[in-house]
Amino acid sequence: MSVASGDGGGSGGGLNRWTTLKIKSVYENPWIKVDEHDVLTPAGTPGIYGVVTFKNLAIGVVPVDDRGRVTLVGQYRYALDLYSWEIPEGGGDPQLPPVISAQRELREETGLEAAHWHGLLTMHPSNSVSTEIAHLFVAWGLTQGEAEPEETEDLALRTVPLAEAFAMVVDGRITDSLTVAALLQLQVMLLSGTLPQGLAEILQRADAPAG
Repeated sequence: MSVASGDGGGSGGGLNRWTTLKIKSVYENPWIKVDEHDVLTPAGTPGIYGVVTFKNLAIGVVPVDDRGRVTLVGQYRYALDLYSWEIPEGGGDPQLPPVISAQRELREETGLEAAHWHGLLTMHPSNSVSTEIAHLFVAWGLTQGEAEPEETEDLALRTVPLAEAFAMVVDGRITDSLTVAALLQLQVMLLSGTLPQGLAEILQRADAPAG
């Protein structure tokens, strides 16, 4: 297995002009913790700020087969009361390298294992209210095994060309934030020539007109 990192990063230079006066725990379960912060705003006025702390990393992976097709996972999302098509994704132990959690999620949800991994990006899905951090990858050199979904997961699998997955983002059939970000980033990297050579060749062959 080879692993390469493609996500950059960096910290901004802005000053924190918020003052935290008191933090009160409001709710906690095995996955999240909700705190209410009594604060002084940047304007110096009193206020409250609700912060959701996620106990796991958010992990997502775009699996690309040798024909340039992407495997999507379909599942009902309880909080939104809708059915969603997504890349394989889930929670990861913050104490482990994110790629290890990505390998586990891919295997559990699809039965796939990949020889090659490349980081796409790191993102904050909801930075106005939560601490959640997401790590997104692309994987290729796939071999098929048996999926092992969790008992709470009722999953469907669908394999589509990357162009079709991208179209599903554009026309709104895919709305999951990790999936949107990962597919758009993969498309940008393909167009800009910044993907690893082996993966780029697979996707370029898939996009080439038949003849």
